[in-house]
Amino acid sequence: MAGHSKWANIQHRKGRQDEKRGKIWTKIIREVTVAAKLGGGDPNTNPRLRLAVDKAREVNMPADNLKRAIDRGTGNLEGAHYEEIRYEGYGPAGAAMIIDCMTDNRVRTVAEVRHALSKFGGNLGTEGSVAFQFRHCGQFLFAPGTPEEQVMEAALEGGAEDVETLDDGSIEVLSEPGDFEAVGKSLDAAGLKPEFAEIGMKPSVEVELAGADAERMQKLIDALEDLDDVQRVDHNAILP
Repeated sequence: MAGHSKWANIQHRKGRQDEKRGKIWTKIIREVTVAAKLGGGDPNTNPRLRLAVDKAREVNMPADNLKRAIDRGTGNLEGAHYEEIRYEGYGPAGAAMIIDCMTDNRVRTVAEVRHALSKFGGNLGTEGSVAFQFRHCGQFLFAPGTPEEQVMEAALEGGAEDVETLDDGSIEVLSEPGDFEAVGKSLDAAGLKPEFAEIGMKPSVEVELAGADAERMQKLIDALEDLDDVQRVDHNAILP
C-alpha cells in the first residue's frame, strides 16, 4: 500500500480497535480457543497460540479470560465449537476483499457478511476470485523516524524477506509466515517496537478510491469488523 495511506490507515484502525475493546476481546478469545484446539494449550510449543496470547496481553485481557479460552480449546471446559471460514468478495469500485471469520453458525455468518457487502456497494465472490491478488506474509510497520539501517539489520538477521521505507518515512518489514516470530524476536532484541505487527494478506495490486467510493469502502470495512464472527478484513483499497 502506498506509504502516505498505509500509516494513516493503520492509525485509523488502531483507533477503531481502541473504541471497540469488548469486540476485540471477543475476537481474540475465539482465536485463542481455536489455536489451542488445533495445536494444544501450551504457548511454548504452539506458535499460533503464542501469537494470540501476545495479542490478548497487548489489549490487557484478564488472565482468567485467557485461561478459560485455552481450556475451552483443549476440551477442559465446555464451550462453542468454532470453525474458520474465509470469504472473498468485492467492495466499491471493485476493490478486492478477503474476510476471515470464526463461527459456530456458518449460515448466520455468511448472511451477515453478504448483507454488509451489499449494503455498501460490494458483493460476495467465489472461492479463489480475489485470493490470487494477495500474498500471505508477516508484516511489521515502524513509525516515521525509526532508524532505517537499524531496522534493516535486525530484520534481515531474523530472517525477514524485505525491508522498505515508504513514502511517508514509515518502514515496512515483510517475512514468510513461518519466520514471523523469529523476525519479531530479532527486532525486539534490538530495542525496536513496531506500531503494527501481524500475519496477514498483503495485496499485490491496489486500487485507489476517492469520494463516495472511499467513504462507502470505509463504512464497509467498519461494518464487517463490527461483526463478532469476523476476525480480520484484508483489502487492496488505498483510502484517502
